[in-house]
Amino acid sequence: MDISSRPAGLPTLITLAAFVVVVAGVRAAEAVVVPFLLSVFIAIISAPTLFWLEKNRVPRWLAMLTVLGAIITIAVLLSVLIGSSVRSFSQDLPHYQERLSGLLSQLSAWMSQHGRDLSMDTVTGYLNPGAAMQLVADILNGLGSVFGNMFLIILTVVFILFEASSMPRKLQAGLPNADQSLRVFSAIANNVNRYLAIKTLTSVFTGVAVASALALIGVDYPLLWGVIAFLFNYIPSIGSVIAAVPAILLALIQLGTGAALVSAVFYVVINVLISNVIEPKLMGRQVGLSTLVVFLSLVFWGWVFGPVGMFLSVPLTVTAKLALESGPRTRWIAVLLGNKVELQK
Repeated sequence: MDISSRPAGLPTLITLAAFVVVVAGVRAAEAVVVPFLLSVFIAIISAPTLFWLEKNRVPRWLAMLTVLGAIITIAVLLSVLIGSSVRSFSQDLPHYQERLSGLLSQLSAWMSQHGRDLSMDTVTGYLNPGAAMQLVADILNGLGSVFGNMFLIILTVVFILFEASSMPRKLQAGLPNADQSLRVFSAIANNVNRYLAIKTLTSVFTGVAVASALALIGVDYPLLWGVIAFLFNYIPSIGSVIAAVPAILLALIQLGTGAALVSAVFYVVINVLISNVIEPKLMGRQVGLSTLVVFLSLVFWGWVFGPVGMFLSVPLTVTAKLALESGPRTRWIAVLLGNKVELQK
């Protein structure tokens, strides 16, 4: 077949088909890819500490043990806290579901007294008490499955950190344009590291503030809701909403409408302060993604990798954007993903 007779859009069609095949393969290999991705991002966060310790003449083995000990300590604390909270919450879940059903029955009776016929079937069609409270248990069980692979994740992190110091030399020896490749890898690591570090800091603040506020109100399991607020703060756009709904619903069931409203106000104030004031000042324009791209990346990576993909949606998209910027043929895609346009003169 003559090359000139090929349809103009054939290369693009082939590229899109290859992209679909790769995404389908990655999604099918989720059980293997997700622990590896977590290992890579944990290693990126841990590498600066390891390099700083080595720069200050700490022996490599001692620096590695220090970083590894910190990772294991944090993982164990989260696992124990989430595991114990899930068990206790699961035991009380039938009681909360019963209380919620009673509140809905009272709402139906009140509506009937005021001339509004609202059956329980209609109410539960819009708000299923069992599904509403079971949502929390499902989320936490999903997080528990991630911690179940913690040994494999930590082992992979160790090997990545051991290879980190020698990776620049390997790239220089193996790549034809090593300097440009090193600049790209360095930019990716620095941007992802900065984003994850700032996001972790603000997530800790969010978790502590939520747990303190709910404990002050008297809502059950304030530490659990604080951990959920900490974890779901990594999910852009809708993470804070998902974290707030079960805690506010529990406040309504346990303490009444007033406590639920106060809890909702606390959530709104905390998240607005962090999302609209603190994070923009700390991050500036480092992420460089448009709001639409952030939301679409949340949907896409969540579909590919599940809950972990939602947590890592922004780092993964930033990595893809920086990689696309390095090539002249793909730079236009990076421009579409960005939050500003720089006209070339």
